[in-house]
Amino acid sequence: MYFISKTFHQLTRFKRQMMLFLSILGPGIIVLVADNDAGGIQTYAVTGSRTGFGFLWILLLLIPMAYYVQEMTVRVGAITKRGHAEMIFEGFGPRWGWFCIVDLAVINWLTLVTEYIGMCMAMSMFGVPPILTFIGVTLILFLVVLTGKYWTFEKLTLLFCAFNLVYIPAAFWAMKTPTAPSWLEAGKGLIPGMPGGLSGDMIFLLLANIGTTITPWQIVFQQSAVVDKGLDIHDIRFGKMETLVGAVLTCVVAAFIIITTAAALHHHNPPIAIEDVRQTADALTPLLPHGQGEIARKLFAIGLFDAGFLGALCISLSSSWAVGEVFGWAHSLNKSVKDAPWFYVIYLLLLLSAGSVVLIPNAPLVTITMYVQVVAVTLLPASLLFLILVLNDDQFMGKYVNTRWENIANWTIVIFVSLASSLCALSTLYPGLLEHLFRKGA
Repeated sequence: MYFISKTFHQLTRFKRQMMLFLSILGPGIIVLVADNDAGGIQTYAVTGSRTGFGFLWILLLLIPMAYYVQEMTVRVGAITKRGHAEMIFEGFGPRWGWFCIVDLAVINWLTLVTEYIGMCMAMSMFGVPPILTFIGVTLILFLVVLTGKYWTFEKLTLLFCAFNLVYIPAAFWAMKTPTAPSWLEAGKGLIPGMPGGLSGDMIFLLLANIGTTITPWQIVFQQSAVVDKGLDIHDIRFGKMETLVGAVLTCVVAAFIIITTAAALHHHNPPIAIEDVRQTADALTPLLPHGQGEIARKLFAIGLFDAGFLGALCISLSSSWAVGEVFGWAHSLNKSVKDAPWFYVIYLLLLLSAGSVVLIPNAPLVTITMYVQVVAVTLLPASLLFLILVLNDDQFMGKYVNTRWENIANWTIVIFVSLASSLCALSTLYPGLLEHLFRKGA
């Protein structure tokens, strides 16, 4: 009887814990899955086609990097009840606060442009012209946030997150193409190395992969979402668990995208060079047998649209939250348009201005997409620095300040990103320098 009673108690406790976890589920999954946005899909596709499986190892680094960056926002949001912009203004003064908000505004708007690029590119595979995509998507994105409740928005967004998994079957099909190597060969890509040697192009590609997985807007979005959802100190443990799930999920999907283009395009004889996801989808179609190519093409289109949609939704909201925090306007999804008019006006203006760029004739859309990822990672250390300083301030965090290990992990990420950004700047200012140093060192 004792054993039965103990087992029943454990099952009841597990059920209660699971219900708590599911109730907290949302901000971490959404922000990290949405980070596999249109720009990210394009970056991973180009990475696989250019380097094969050689950069898969980066994703092993990005899982802990994404987790440690985003779990900071869970703690800060739950304890201080302040969004990122408001926290900086209060803790560091207006000068740094305005630096942060301008920094965020620039990169958010540029990234939002890439989301519209991806969505228009995806819909063009189904014959829909960009102007119709722009109008339709902007209307739907605006309607999604007009629900008047954060919980409704979160459930709708989690549904869109599920579509991020469509790239997984495409990878398995690509690995069955005649020229594709074995899964064992793909696994060798998890061993760190620089395909083709240390060069400006490889540093740029490395930065683009980091920049599409960890970005300033994610920090703002999750911290504000934690506040808007009403999480508190008791929810931190589950919030961190959910963030870890999101970090693993986003990098697993990224790995399958790289595997798809590496197997089908890089290892094709001759290799097929691509510049964007549409070219990827078109190149896959004749390579896969029994109609799988056309299915893969449609999956890529659906996945790209979903990625751009999620990214646009989250990026616009992070900007609206930040602007509302700075100016003291009502800034919550739990408030109606009447109660928080500027929150929704900023959101809509961002969508209209960024989306209209896609309609400019002959705009270098693919180049914009790749460079935005690099700009994002270059501006990332500033956002991380403010977070780390707050997390070491007991006036803000009380007994929940960073542990020694958390500080080691956080500062390592800042140093790594700063070093990679510096190498990219050197390779841009002095072309060929890295190749020369690499050969000399060898």
